Amino acid sequence: MNSEKSMTLYDHIGELRKRIMWSLIAFFVFLIVGFFLAKHVIVYLQSDPIAKDIQMNAFHLTDPLNVYMTFAFFIGCVLAAPVVLYQLWAFISPGLYENERKVTLMYIPIAFLLFLTGLAFSYFILFPFVVSFMGNVATALSVEGEYGIQEYFSFLFNITLPFGLLFQFPVLIMFLTRLGIVTPDFLKKIRKVAYFGILVIAGLITPPELMSHLMVTFPLVLLYEISIIISRSAYKKRMKAEVEALVKEKEAEVESAYNE
Repeated sequence: MNSEKSMTLYDHIGELRKRIMWSLIAFFVFLIVGFFLAKHVIVYLQSDPIAKDIQMNAFHLTDPLNVYMTFAFFIGCVLAAPVVLYQLWAFISPGLYENERKVTLMYIPIAFLLFLTGLAFSYFILFPFVVSFMGNVATALSVEGEYGIQEYFSFLFNITLPFGLLFQFPVLIMFLTRLGIVTPDFLKKIRKVAYFGILVIAGLITPPELMSHLMVTFPLVLLYEISIIISRSAYKKRMKAEVEALVKEKEAEVESAYNE
């Protein structure tokens, strides 16, 4: 029995090692792709109406290289994300019911699309408001803006990336619910705490301006409420799957006893 458990443990470690290796290979392959795409993405963002009136400078010799490498790394991570998520699913799928494997596999494209949606929302809707607000403050103080390219794109990443990650919340809740870690009742119970956390997050990633704060708070509150609805649906499906699995197990026991 101990040797069987040890063998099972070794099998799990070997499987985990394999999944990590495939994830790393995918990342390095897409990192190379990122090196080819980084220049085009940077030039596009610089020519976008949001940044066309901002003259970007390099205050340090390494600033252009740092920006280029950051974009290459970011592109590599985004493109490799579906592969990494699939490897994660493949590692945990043996512990799921048959119908749960099919459902959770669908989480991968949904999570990727939600990430892109979060980036698009923050860049095309929120970021222009933030840049406009900062420009108005500079004008009110009679300050001539002279911005470094690394400073500008670091600020852009600080605004957009959190939204890409926050938009994963519904998928994360659906996944945790199907695993039995989270329930819809628990999400309802901590609703007030969650709302307070959303207000804090909104305050951290937006300037001290009411409109920008509301533009962040409202979508996050909506995402949380959607997550509760999704969790309720996922919870019902998990309960149904457990009942069906229990019935099949009992039928198998009865059939085995009958054959004996």
